[in-house]
Amino acid sequence: MRWPVVGHELAVRLLQQAVASGQLSHAYLLSGPPLVGRTTLARACAQALLCTEDDAPCGACRACRNVREGVHPDLHIIEPRTTNLLIEQVRDLQHQAALSPLEAPYKVFILRRIEQATTAAANALLKTLEEPPPHVVLFLTLTEGESTLPTVASRCQRITLRPLPAPSIAHALRERWNVPADRSELLARLSQGRLGWAVAILGDDTTWEQREQDLQELAALPEQGRVERLRYAEQLSKRDPAKVHGVLNLWTGWWRDLLLVQHGCPAQVANIDCLTTLRSDADRYDALESRGFLGQLTATVRYLEQNVNTRLALELLLLRLPRPSQLQSSQQG
Repeated sequence: MRWPVVGHELAVRLLQQAVASGQLSHAYLLSGPPLVGRTTLARACAQALLCTEDDAPCGACRACRNVREGVHPDLHIIEPRTTNLLIEQVRDLQHQAALSPLEAPYKVFILRRIEQATTAAANALLKTLEEPPPHVVLFLTLTEGESTLPTVASRCQRITLRPLPAPSIAHALRERWNVPADRSELLARLSQGRLGWAVAILGDDTTWEQREQDLQELAALPEQGRVERLRYAEQLSKRDPAKVHGVLNLWTGWWRDLLLVQHGCPAQVANIDCLTTLRSDADRYDALESRGFLGQLTATVRYLEQNVNTRLALELLLLRLPRPSQLQSSQQG
């Protein structure tokens, strides 16, 4: 059976060959953007290892179903508690790893977001990585741009997952999740190559409503004065950091799309449901100013990752937000 993974052909082929030959690495480090499919790939390999049929993974046997549902006794998925992967969790892994498999030839452990492991937890994990029981296979997932202890990374075979092409995501949404063509195309473009993100928000009305609200606020801000902009920066700075990042990501996508339209590339925009507005705005803003503000957005995201003052960073950003040319002309007149 084909592995239940969309795209990532090279990574799938590497693991398929390792399973078929029995020459598995004891540990794999799967890195890539959030929701790009790292855990999905690890689960697929777990299915292949724990499946009871010859044509593994068959997807239909009890073992495959249990892996898919996360209840197989020889599959252990370990998530960070609150914000950290703790040493107690690693010690429990070591205890479980020392025991023989209950139903299958292997025990599979998936440690998600290894970058969130405390130093003590990462150091404790080294013992298992250096002297793993022969029946144990570990998958560690690492978020792109983050890092783990070099001693941990060096003891794993690293597999990097790249964002998927938008057509691949759109096709998967139509074929596997029965998403209408227009919605699948929009989701594919907005996903930035992350199928998991697209699937996660399929039935999430709150996310779509928030996007609509954020786009409306973005449309209104350029025509507002300094006081209104500073007030909005203050309000935005009080949101959860993840939501602030989400707003800035939305703005980055919008101004990138605007720049694409200004340079005659409307077919490449992500916000295809807003193409009419983008075409209209393309005539109202100077392309050089659009490019400059896009750079400011990128810099602001980087600053916030370095724990600078959020409100100050947002105030500086919004004060540099370009004004529509018509508004500039009326004020100069």
